[in-house]
Amino acid sequence: MKFPNEIINILEKLKSSGFEAYAVGGCVRDFLLARQSFSDGGLARQSKSEGGLEVEPKDWDITTNAKPEEIQKIFPKSFYKNKFGTVTVRSQKLKVRKVESNGKQKSDFFEVEITPFRTEEKYSDKRHPDSIHFAKSLEEDLKRRDFTINAFAMDIKSQIPNPKSQTNSKSQIPNSKPLSSKFQASSYKIIDLFKGQKDLEKKILRTVGKPEDRFSEDALRMMRAVRFAVQLNFVIEPKTFEAIQKNAHWLKMVSKERIRDELVKIILSDYPDKGILLLKDAGLLKFIIPELEKGIGVSQNRHHIYTIFQHLILSLKYCPSKKLEVRLAALFHDIAKPETKSGDGPDATFYNHDIVGAKYVWQIMNRLKFPRKIIEKTSLLVRYHMFYYNVDEVSEAGVRRLVRKAGLENMNDLIDLRISDRLGSGVPKAKPYKLRHLEYLIQKVSKDPISVKMLKVSGEDIMKILKISPGPKIGAVLDALLAEVLENPDLNKKETLKKRVKDLGKKNIQELSQKSKEVEEKKEEIDLEEKKKFYVK
Repeated sequence: MKFPNEIINILEKLKSSGFEAYAVGGCVRDFLLARQSFSDGGLARQSKSEGGLEVEPKDWDITTNAKPEEIQKIFPKSFYKNKFGTVTVRSQKLKVRKVESNGKQKSDFFEVEITPFRTEEKYSDKRHPDSIHFAKSLEEDLKRRDFTINAFAMDIKSQIPNPKSQTNSKSQIPNSKPLSSKFQASSYKIIDLFKGQKDLEKKILRTVGKPEDRFSEDALRMMRAVRFAVQLNFVIEPKTFEAIQKNAHWLKMVSKERIRDELVKIILSDYPDKGILLLKDAGLLKFIIPELEKGIGVSQNRHHIYTIFQHLILSLKYCPSKKLEVRLAALFHDIAKPETKSGDGPDATFYNHDIVGAKYVWQIMNRLKFPRKIIEKTSLLVRYHMFYYNVDEVSEAGVRRLVRKAGLENMNDLIDLRISDRLGSGVPKAKPYKLRHLEYLIQKVSKDPISVKMLKVSGEDIMKILKISPGPKIGAVLDALLAEVLENPDLNKKETLKKRVKDLGKKNIQELSQKSKEVEEKKEEIDLEEKKKFYVK
């Protein structure tokens, strides 16, 4: 078995200083899952250079019986600024990442967190321990962890240096004795005090000890149970799930930011639909996104075979995009239908549910403390998800208007949302001819002018032609010119537009505003008649 050199170096250094040291928690779980997958011929990769299983969990955590001050003496280039006693050791090995602003590469350090054995007492706020004490044994430390599959420790023993790499080798840890740059682990021992390996094999998620005790310590663990279930495709053990249902209200005491982070991981998992359903069945969803539950059992119309809630879950399930904003839009796009429903049965309507839905998205995502850019993008997708397009009925000008409203950069995501909507409605064909034709037209008109900035005349040109000072009339003339160019891009020539400026300059602001609205109103009239066929507005 191969382990990261940095982890081996840290463990060796702690042990050589007279302390116990173990890899612990999720990294050991990931190691065991990789080993299991490798033995089944699955996901783990065979190393071409060394042979054996490559072990590369995302994060490695180490626990030890050394106190924070003792850890820092061993690793001077480390920092310790938290009440949990966690010391972060920074190695000299650099990870390289790309800086988008200038395209240059920037170096970053490989960091490993080392935490002393500890115990925690009473969680009055269901979030933080009232007091923390350093423990004397590994067993005491493992007892406080959340789930059996996260309560492993690994003792990597008898590291044998690779003779081929002895020359000029240097330790990756500052101020430590030179060690081989490559190692082979002759043996390792898994410490499993709670039968976690059996749970891994059976794909079961259960708490360490009594579920209510673990969830009382940190109520977010109830949501983490759902997250692990969908990330690993595990089943939550019945008693654990019952404890979540019984104590779901504890989630109200958890910060919105922490809830948001777990929700994002659920949405971006391979089974996001399963995650939302688990949250609902566990009684947690009403404390996260209660607006979703309003669609439970609410029928739609002749064009939908599923209830609103079912449709949203299926739309999320079949979303072809891995982008967070698109997946959230798939989950939220019809969230305002219960609010806007009129009538019942096959002729029910949901007028303006796209507009109201966009407002709902702002409220929900603001409440959950999402970054503004993500809120704006998700809201925009929901706002325009009802775009109407039929090959023989919508002109290139109509496509230009859609691109202008939604943004060219968002069109692929909008089409992915439409695919989610279609598949979530039980339609077998994800991308019919008309959607493919729309993609073609978007590509065709993508270089056409869709904003005043793309016009061949500027506000400064208008001031010179009309001999007027800066004022609202300039913007009105630009809007009127754009309305004409949207209909006919060939008009976007400097000399042609200069002539039009002279004509438009004779009109007052009200007349110019009316001029720019005429095309939009004509388009809206056509859309209104067509949308009625689909019981939308």
